[in-house]
Amino acid sequence: MPEVRVILTADGSHSLLNAELDETYHSRHGAVQESDYVFINQGLRYWCQQNQHRELTILEVGLGTALNAWLTFRLPEVQFLNVHYYAIEKFPLPNQVWQSLNYAEADSALFEKIHALPWNSWQQVTPGGWLYKHEGTLQALQMPDLKFDLIYYDAFAPNKQPDMWTYAMLEKTVRNLSSGGMLVTYCAKGQLKRDLKALGLAVQSLPGPPGKREMIRAVKH
Repeated sequence: MPEVRVILTADGSHSLLNAELDETYHSRHGAVQESDYVFINQGLRYWCQQNQHRELTILEVGLGTALNAWLTFRLPEVQFLNVHYYAIEKFPLPNQVWQSLNYAEADSALFEKIHALPWNSWQQVTPGGWLYKHEGTLQALQMPDLKFDLIYYDAFAPNKQPDMWTYAMLEKTVRNLSSGGMLVTYCAKGQLKRDLKALGLAVQSLPGPPGKREMIRAVKH
């Protein structure tokens, strides 16, 4: 596990700094603000508005602090759905690190449960919500036999972790994306847009969260 330390972001919520990569887990302009905007509002809420399905399957590339998972499972719209959430993380956080984060004060029991659940098996989080935390890399992962409705692509930035943004990794990730399924990410690099289009997705450039000009939502038709 690389050295990480807790930092305070501009909206008052914590994030982590990966000392080895000199990269933060979230935007310094606001950790909760960024995740809520990119993954929840432009991803999850948008999917709920476009679909009447009772089932929702999510893939997250980069569980990290579990901020996205926590925001997902506590969203009111999600309480009426059967949710299966599959998350990939190479470096699970030590207890003393995630226990020091402040953004779960509104629902600490749920946040603690998400982190305390065993890895590498399906575990129930809420009455209709299930979580699978896969410890390992996307590169080595044998993708589960699931059709994903929504992908949170939340790896470290391409200039810090380029191997996570190759065409091969994107192809592996979206291969099991369902028709009408969506990928959302904070990244808006031109090469990423071209690769997603080459993989058959309709790419939308959306206004980014505070501190970032753009983000991407890509839809598989």
